Amino acid sequence: MSVPDYMQCAEDHQTVLVVVQPVGIVPEDQFFRIYKRIASVAQVSIRDSQRNLYIRYRHHYLPENNDWGDFQTHRKVVGLICVTTCGSGKEWPQTSERFHGQKEVFGATLYDSRLLVFGLQGEIAEQQRTDVAFYPSYDDCPDVEKKVEDFVESIFIVLESKRLDRATDKSGDKIPLLCVPFEKKDFVGLDTDSRHYKKRCQGRMRKHVGDLCLQAGMLQDALVHYHMAVELLRSVNDFLWLGAALEGLCSASVIFHYPGGTAGKAAGRNPSAAQGQAADAGKRHRPGAQEVLIDPGALTTNGISADTSSEIGRAKNCLSPEDIIEKYKEAISYYGKYKNAGVIELEACVKAVRVLAIQKRAMEASEFLQNAVYINLGQLSEEEKIQRYSILSELYYLIGFHRKSAFFKRVAAMQCVAPTIPEPGWRACYKLLLETLPGYSLSLDPKDFSKGAHRGWAAVQMRLLHELVYASRRMGNPGLSVRHLSFLLQTMLDFLSDQEKKEVTQSLENYTSKCPGGMEVITLPDGLRLHPVPFTKLPIVRYVHVTLSLSRGILAIFHAALTPYYCLCFVSLDFQWVQGDVCEVQLMVYNPMPFELRVENMGLLTSGVEFESLPAALSLPAESGLYPVTLVGVPRTAGNITVNGYHTSVFGVTSDCLLDSLTSVRTSGCLVEVIPSLPRLQLSTSLPRSAHPLQPSKEELSSSVSVQLFNGETQQLTITLENIGSEDLETLEITSKISNTKERLFGEFLIRLDFSGGENLLQDLMTVNGISVTGLPISSPLRQVLKPRAETRPPGSESSKTDYNHVKMLEAVMTFKYSGGAGKVEGYYRDLTLGLHVDVEPSVFFTRVSTLPATSTRQCHLLLDVFNSTEHELTVSAQNNQDLVLHASECQRYVTLSCKFRDSVVSLCISFHTPSFHCL
Repeated sequence: MSVPDYMQCAEDHQTVLVVVQPVGIVPEDQFFRIYKRIASVAQVSIRDSQRNLYIRYRHHYLPENNDWGDFQTHRKVVGLICVTTCGSGKEWPQTSERFHGQKEVFGATLYDSRLLVFGLQGEIAEQQRTDVAFYPSYDDCPDVEKKVEDFVESIFIVLESKRLDRATDKSGDKIPLLCVPFEKKDFVGLDTDSRHYKKRCQGRMRKHVGDLCLQAGMLQDALVHYHMAVELLRSVNDFLWLGAALEGLCSASVIFHYPGGTAGKAAGRNPSAAQGQAADAGKRHRPGAQEVLIDPGALTTNGISADTSSEIGRAKNCLSPEDIIEKYKEAISYYGKYKNAGVIELEACVKAVRVLAIQKRAMEASEFLQNAVYINLGQLSEEEKIQRYSILSELYYLIGFHRKSAFFKRVAAMQCVAPTIPEPGWRACYKLLLETLPGYSLSLDPKDFSKGAHRGWAAVQMRLLHELVYASRRMGNPGLSVRHLSFLLQTMLDFLSDQEKKEVTQSLENYTSKCPGGMEVITLPDGLRLHPVPFTKLPIVRYVHVTLSLSRGILAIFHAALTPYYCLCFVSLDFQWVQGDVCEVQLMVYNPMPFELRVENMGLLTSGVEFESLPAALSLPAESGLYPVTLVGVPRTAGNITVNGYHTSVFGVTSDCLLDSLTSVRTSGCLVEVIPSLPRLQLSTSLPRSAHPLQPSKEELSSSVSVQLFNGETQQLTITLENIGSEDLETLEITSKISNTKERLFGEFLIRLDFSGGENLLQDLMTVNGISVTGLPISSPLRQVLKPRAETRPPGSESSKTDYNHVKMLEAVMTFKYSGGAGKVEGYYRDLTLGLHVDVEPSVFFTRVSTLPATSTRQCHLLLDVFNSTEHELTVSAQNNQDLVLHASECQRYVTLSCKFRDSVVSLCISFHTPSFHCL
């Protein structure tokens, strides 16, 4: 026997073997359709008896295995069912002859046989025959199962007669010696009259009768015969058959303890009776129980208990669960002494593993499997090697050794494409490789890799993914290769060296040049779905900012960054986008690759209103660090829009990257309201932009300008407004206010508005030409508070410059509020805010004021000590008086004639070499 049956289990020892084969030309689908119906009759309750007969069906069985039927009767073919198609009476003789020829193959062991004929009608089909059943067609055969049950009952009659015949045989000197095929030549010339030989014959026959009792449903009798056989065979050192007797004893005990079976079947064979038996067994048996507990009354003179059911209930000779494994080990050690018993030894290991799996003793089961790996079965074909490694994988999985299971499954996959195979089975290899993924903690769903720490050995996982890529390429499926290679690059990027990154990306570009990668789901023939793999790490996105339209500047920002608390939420922003305006989302990206990364067709992914994305292309330097990227688009309709993510094209693979799949961004989307279209104004001024930020305020500034003035100076500011939108401007409101300042001011900080052509303001803004707000004077305060100075300071003495060089900062905000178009109807408006920053520098200070009498009693001389705190030369003059020239940081006395009125005003004009200003 050279081919093991890896699907065997301990309970198969109580089954009878029936072979179902086609005869002649039978459609394969029709044959297996009938075979499935036949195999459904796996258990038959014998009439007038409390026993059941279990049947094991095979549609292919090597005749050489039948030669081991005396060694273990469940290996003997005792029934044959042939299925044939016969269209006419002329074909019947040939069909009948083929049936008889098929019976001759297993004729030495057959108990009974049946022929199922489909398609034959007429006189021949009307003949009543017990061994042949005629049916008009494969669809019209309602009583197939009933015919099979009758056939099984006939097998039981023969089985029972053989059991009784062997059990009642008391002539020990006439007992034949049962042999396995390779023993026959060893017993030639032996002394058949020796006591040793007779004991050998008795022991082997006892073991054989035990097999027949087990098949006939007499469990207790089988246990008794097995125990007696063990004693007899142990005394003559007949190790091969001693191992078989021990294995039979283990099988009978397993059937008692585990009536549900050890092969993972859906239901037990006799669950109601089994529960009570198992409970009794737990009370009566314990580890270390006696091996032989033969009850003298267990067997009658003919070898059968008078009350078999009661003996089964007691199960005196049944092994405990722990002893079952010990006896399996002993039996396997005996099998190992014989080179030709490798198949028997391997199958015994498999049976023991299945029992240990039920007992949840994984480590001991792994020892049996390790022994099975090293059993030499001679020269095996490639198909047999694949089957062996696959079964080892399934058994390791059964005991919970998932990684070991994956290892042998992968070995089986590599065996499918061995160099010795003329036509390598790449599809079978690929299918087996897919089955190894769970054992290596590897899933082909990229979402499973964003749920915390990496699981499994990355080096082994990368090797397996490379093998999947190669196998799919040899299958002629480049799209599958692209998907697996994309998955490798996305999920294993952190474990790839710089050289491996270059090699993988080069391979990916070569594949995508023939078959570009996309976001479609790939469905394999076996139904497995390969989800798309978005490149969320090429580049890596660290921050996402959703802002207003480009024309407004950054007025509001959504900042999604990594926080200590993980909270996946949906964000609704407190500002709106405007229909028809260009809107933007700002990203901070990072290139993790050791070479330049080219990203093409990068744009926004949105849902809701119609949105036109304007894709961008960028080139990121190697390991660039954080790099800003702005993605823009235009909402075409009003409503709500959700920014879900972005799309890219990298290495020929198109990716849709959603925000909820980004590990550094804790949001599933950003909801923005899109309001109806509004006009859009663009603001420019005659002053330069401010280099100083305004003091913190609640207002967001669209623009800011700065100007430097001397105290009392006035300067014109021109503001230009241009309507660059598609909607007409219908309303415009301009306001201004001074920001809070800590400076104490005397006088006013004046901003006066003067519109040139103001009566046509809105009409001009409806066009693209724009208008100018001109003649806008900005005046600084008249007086400032200075430190007190001594009145006795001489007029010509030098004043300290630090007393007067204090520069004051003044700020104001102008707001332009406007609306028009469909947005105005809905109550929306825009505003532009212009910040004004003024640095006020000191100019002229009056350090002392005094009077002297004049010639007229109505007048007096006004004496002013004037100090020039600037770095410029200036001239001070008054009406009808001589001008006074002051150099930088110079103080002089100025005398003028003034009336003695209560509210007199002296007007002085101060002139620089720069444009003049007035100080009142």
